[in-house]
Amino acid sequence: MDVRVEGQAVEAACGETAEAVLRGVLSGKKFKAVVAARALCGGSDRLLDLSSPLPTDCLELSPVYADSPEGLVLIRHSAAHVMAAAVKKLFPGARVSIGPAVENGFYYDFDVERPFSDEDFPAIEEEMHRLIDARLPFVRESVTKEEALRRFRAAGEQYKTEIIEGIDADTVSLYACGDFVDLCRGPHVPHTGFAAAIKLLSVAGAYWRGDEKNKMLSRIYGTAFADDKALAAWLKQQEEARRRDHRKLGRELEFFAFQEDVAPGMVFWLPKGMLMRAILEDFWRKEHLKRGYDMVQGPQLLRVETWQKSGHYEHYRENMYFTSIEKDAYGIKPMNCIAHMLVYKNGLRSYRDLPQRYFELGVVHRHEKSGVLHGLLRVRQFTQDDAHILCAPDQLEDEILAVIHLIRDLMELFGFEYKVAVSTRPESSIGTDEAWETATSALIQAVEKAGLSYEINAGDGAFYGPKIDVRLLDCIGREWQCSTIQVDFTLPERFDLTYTGRDGARRRPVMVHRAIMGSLERFIGVLIEHYAGALPVWLAPEQARVLTVTEAGDAAARRLREELAAAGIRINTDTRNEKLGFKVREAQMAKTPYMLIVGEKEAQAGGANVRLRNGENLGLRSAGEIAALVRTDAEEPFKQGGMRYSFA
Repeated sequence: MDVRVEGQAVEAACGETAEAVLRGVLSGKKFKAVVAARALCGGSDRLLDLSSPLPTDCLELSPVYADSPEGLVLIRHSAAHVMAAAVKKLFPGARVSIGPAVENGFYYDFDVERPFSDEDFPAIEEEMHRLIDARLPFVRESVTKEEALRRFRAAGEQYKTEIIEGIDADTVSLYACGDFVDLCRGPHVPHTGFAAAIKLLSVAGAYWRGDEKNKMLSRIYGTAFADDKALAAWLKQQEEARRRDHRKLGRELEFFAFQEDVAPGMVFWLPKGMLMRAILEDFWRKEHLKRGYDMVQGPQLLRVETWQKSGHYEHYRENMYFTSIEKDAYGIKPMNCIAHMLVYKNGLRSYRDLPQRYFELGVVHRHEKSGVLHGLLRVRQFTQDDAHILCAPDQLEDEILAVIHLIRDLMELFGFEYKVAVSTRPESSIGTDEAWETATSALIQAVEKAGLSYEINAGDGAFYGPKIDVRLLDCIGREWQCSTIQVDFTLPERFDLTYTGRDGARRRPVMVHRAIMGSLERFIGVLIEHYAGALPVWLAPEQARVLTVTEAGDAAARRLREELAAAGIRINTDTRNEKLGFKVREAQMAKTPYMLIVGEKEAQAGGANVRLRNGENLGLRSAGEIAALVRTDAEEPFKQGGMRYSFA
């Protein structure tokens, strides 16, 4: 049969393996980096082990390289098998359950008498490297379901037995790695040598099948890369990420706190953090007013019937909280769209009134499991910078473009690079095919008109409409889900939103759901990590701190503080009876941008010796010069782009 490989037509014999076909086309050096193959068969494609024979309907065969995203997933999945093999060798009584590849690594869950700890890692890694050095092949075997049950029951592997019993198929596939045999769909890398760049990371407890009624298993997390260089770079990034951890910095900077015994997954904002948040919110409200948005606010509770009408009850109720008032059932809002539609319906609308742009810093609640809560990044109560634009269909593209420009300006302000994806219709959704096609086309056309490259995220749209997802990249290269733009023809129809057209007829508006920062809590957490706590001067809750050398400078320090505070500088004083070096270190730990040192000489001159948080000394400056320095520093990020800073 004829198969295309790397643009070439290749004659492949019946039953010939993917490895043989690729080896005949690729150079020796390129082939060494191949871990699997992707076969295009008719209208679908699938991954194959290199040892697999080509499907009889194969039209095209592509190599999967070790350092590609697909290749990394296969390496990590294979590394999970290697780890399980090592654990079974060292701990023969261990019972295996599941071991998938996950983002940035893999894990495997074991039933053991004693939960694993970090102290077990050296022995497990040593055994893993012994298996890796042996370059043991991953050998696939297809067996009947009954045969698989017989083997795993005989081995006492009750978790594998339970999985197999739930499989609706006559046959299953097994993969052998030396003496270790695992139930697995595959594919895998050709041999264990491809999993050489591995590192075990942490341990955790995990209930079997995620059900707290089941037994707690011991989970080992690890990671694997295509080579040692990539692994070393990732480990360095992780070390830097730990230094920047917003939970640690949030405590040290006294920005926020959590009290899990009182309100798990909900933030207590402390004075400094609340001031910083208020500055960000004030800036963001002004920016929206400037761009033609109206500020609104909806209630926290809406009757359950409203959520049923919108489709949220059917598609989202597991993430919602409910309560009752005088025997009526209410849903606590997980999002703001319904309230904004009801604001729209509060009056009659004409084509002259469109678009209507409603903006709300809306507090929402979502039912997140305790195991996924993570500082500010994953909470149960948060604030969305949410907006909904109701417009005529012929205004849709311009409105999407305006939102894209707002996203672009925000990313530029904070120095973020970003990636764009268009997410299409999921299986569980509402609305007509025509509406989804129109909405998806509008998003793609707007992205292309804005000159942005993008990917298609098939099936990852919201249940009511397709969306643009923006993932920002922080200063150490990590990706964070941030902005979203969603086009919705369905909810305006369900809530009978209308406007009067030029011809006097009733028309249906289209709604754009959008959030730019997304969750304010999450965005602030990302900012703290991006800047390692040293926030830009315009956003810092404390822009300057006056430090006295001796008690004799207290009066001058107070005068300086009053003068700078009157000029709009956020400033505090430290007149404690402590050594100057101690005060400076504390101010640096607090990430205070400007330290203003007042001794006898500075007091006589009516100014301060200016020291920056990076250690640079600017020398003696007057109060007016200091105010100008802070102003200039605060306004610097706004010199480019479409945003402006109002110093106050």
